Amino acid sequence: MYDIIIIGGGPAGLAAAAYSLRKRLEVLVIAPELGGKANYRMHLSGLEGFEHITGEEIVRKFRSQLQYLDFARVREEAVKIEPVVNEGRDAFKVLTSNGNAYVTRSLIVATGVEPMRLHVPGEESTMGRGLSYSAVSHAPLFWEREAAVVGSGDLALRSVAELATVASRVILVAPKPLPDSPLRRRIGEMKNVTILEGQFVKQIHANGYVNAITIEDANGGRQEVPVSGVFAELGLTPRSELVAGLVDLDEEGFIIVDDRCRTSHPGIFAAGDVTDTFGEQVLIATGEGAKAALAAYDYLLGMEE
Repeated sequence: MYDIIIIGGGPAGLAAAAYSLRKRLEVLVIAPELGGKANYRMHLSGLEGFEHITGEEIVRKFRSQLQYLDFARVREEAVKIEPVVNEGRDAFKVLTSNGNAYVTRSLIVATGVEPMRLHVPGEESTMGRGLSYSAVSHAPLFWEREAAVVGSGDLALRSVAELATVASRVILVAPKPLPDSPLRRRIGEMKNVTILEGQFVKQIHANGYVNAITIEDANGGRQEVPVSGVFAELGLTPRSELVAGLVDLDEEGFIIVDDRCRTSHPGIFAAGDVTDTFGEQVLIATGEGAKAALAAYDYLLGMEE
């Protein structure tokens, strides 16, 4: 039986694993791949050598600690979690897509989120080459460039505000009516922001990197707009289905945690983007992963032998 099983190999899961190993705990990471969103870098024409501060280097170091520890990781996908009693103790059984079962005294869920896709021609080929799903991560790269944000909710509005401080022009393509809020009104007053409400992106064009988008209005009229970046900010879907019946989720499906990454179920902790913690950032996720590992360690210390 393991002390801790960590589900997810992104920044939060890797940090949790590194800190758990330092505590000399029996740890297992269940994840098809390591790195998560830190594996996806943004490349722009003319900025091939540009460097900016990210959490990628930290994630790489955590990943390198696990890559040679075959006993601490399985390349499988967790499909079900069951509370069980093992040797008279409360425990959890994790079932995987390969038909294997692993038992643990505590559990850290770090399964992340899935960004909603545009589902338009050109999307697949331009990911990381001008197309991003996180303005908070990649906005600094668009200094004095033209960029488009696609979305109609608060996530899109915050992304526009983020980009407007660096980009020469920001086009907000909002398929649905925008909410009436102070942020919406503030964005409407920004001189370098153009709002196209009730319009849709139909195609992303590229010549190696994003160079334009085709936009369609409610009457079917189309126009091609030159941009060097597209930010798809339609929303994030938390990968929390594994624990949907075990822990409390908020109305959007994010796992509710306290300031020590504890969920509503004793012994189950969660970290990173799958939780209701503020901020979708690699550095925040790594910190939350470390915190979850330390909280799980305290939980294990308090368990009766």
